[in-house]
Amino acid sequence: MSFDSPADQDGWQSKTQRKQEMHALQALGEKIIALSDAQRAKLPLSDDMLAAVEETGRIRAREARRRHMQYVGKLMRKEDTAAIQAAFDEFEQEKLRRDHAFHRLERWRDRLIEEGDEAVAAFLVDFPDADRQALRQLIRNAQRERDADKPPASSRKLFKLIRDTAGL
Repeated sequence: MSFDSPADQDGWQSKTQRKQEMHALQALGEKIIALSDAQRAKLPLSDDMLAAVEETGRIRAREARRRHMQYVGKLMRKEDTAAIQAAFDEFEQEKLRRDHAFHRLERWRDRLIEEGDEAVAAFLVDFPDADRQALRQLIRNAQRERDADKPPASSRKLFKLIRDTAGL
């Protein structure tokens, strides 16, 4: 037994449903506007949509911007929102991968400072091209800074060396 009305089965939408859809499309348009040019270039957008996005940057008046965002929402109806959402999902996955890689490098830095030469040997197994001498020097400096409760300048330099060695 179904509670759907005959109008729902014909594809009819209430005014509330249409407004919710429009607000969602407008919000997606705002997310597109907030992207960098490089990220925006990866999205499958029409020329009209790209022009509207570029125009948004020049609009300063609050009411004009609100009207323009409604126009962007209207243009979004013609866009392939599934493909755009897939691109946003890919951006999010890339960000997660980058975050995980940085966390892994931070763990290496902490391990190198804590364990010293034992961790250096393990690190050089994973990254044989690392500058062994610079690595050891930065580790010693970071250990001294930590023991003297000084700011972690060498620890930051060590992280930069690890990041450059890992190619991130």
